[in-house]
Amino acid sequence: MSRVSVALVALVAVLFGGSLLIGPAGADAVAGLRALLGQGDGPLPLIMREIRLPRAILAVLIGASLGMAGAAMQGYLRNPLAEPGLIGISGSAAFGAVLALQTGLAASLTFGLPLAALTGALAGVLLILALAGPRGTSLTLILAGIAISALAGALTSLVLNLSPNPFAASEIVFWMMGSLADRSMTHVWIVLPFMAIGFALLAGLGRGLDALTLGEDAAEAMGVRLGRMRLMLIAGTACVVGAGTAVAGAIGFVGLVVPHMLRPLVGARPSRLLWASALGGAAMLLAADIAVRVVLPDRDLKLGVLTAIIGAPLFLHLVVKTRRARI
Repeated sequence: MSRVSVALVALVAVLFGGSLLIGPAGADAVAGLRALLGQGDGPLPLIMREIRLPRAILAVLIGASLGMAGAAMQGYLRNPLAEPGLIGISGSAAFGAVLALQTGLAASLTFGLPLAALTGALAGVLLILALAGPRGTSLTLILAGIAISALAGALTSLVLNLSPNPFAASEIVFWMMGSLADRSMTHVWIVLPFMAIGFALLAGLGRGLDALTLGEDAAEAMGVRLGRMRLMLIAGTACVVGAGTAVAGAIGFVGLVVPHMLRPLVGARPSRLLWASALGGAAMLLAADIAVRVVLPDRDLKLGVLTAIIGAPLFLHLVVKTRRARI
């Protein structure tokens, strides 16, 4: 394991502990850890095991999924601006969730919201595969993704426009901002199988992504099957991003910014960037979720808003730095 990986694992471990111990309950570290292990009195064990533990686990899973999917997308498309939302998966999942909120399915069925979001992500994948075709290039995949993303965004706006009252519209808008508040272990068990499949598919792309740095023709000459690789990329991204959007709403910029930050530290090989970006994404989302609780704790600051506020200036800094390096 490289020094970067060791440092990222240590950072994630520290932030995971901080996510467990920081909150309005104000428990000290020893009491919090005892409560987490089933000891101690009062409401603290319930808070630690039913509120903070699933929240921290979801931050790790969703952050890691966004980071790895972003690194895989940038490696496959050989475009530093690529991110999971580019192929419309997150937009399709968000549209499915918004439909569940609008029709009342989310309120009447316990798993209505995540199931609707996953169905939306699956529908988006099928449309992308149909539009891009079995022998399409990376350009056709980008164009298909942009079309699906625009369509999902338009339909989401239509649902908002047809909301029966301002309260229904505000519920949809707040959900789309992204949050890990009030999530339980049930949400963890919902996303875990999809995340495991997605991680396995995306982690298997390493050799092909390394070969693609030499060009598509060279990669095919080295035995890389580009059609199979593209299918793995889309299916893996759909599993991790669709599942994450299903339980936490739309959280942007993690998959775009984290690979950029870590690429100089791991060298030019995309395969090394996959797991590094997963760890970096987990660290970024854990830190952002802790900041949500510390900054304006009584105003319900949304996680997706904070990642955008942090990510946008950081990305602009990277763009300016890259431009100066080429002058």
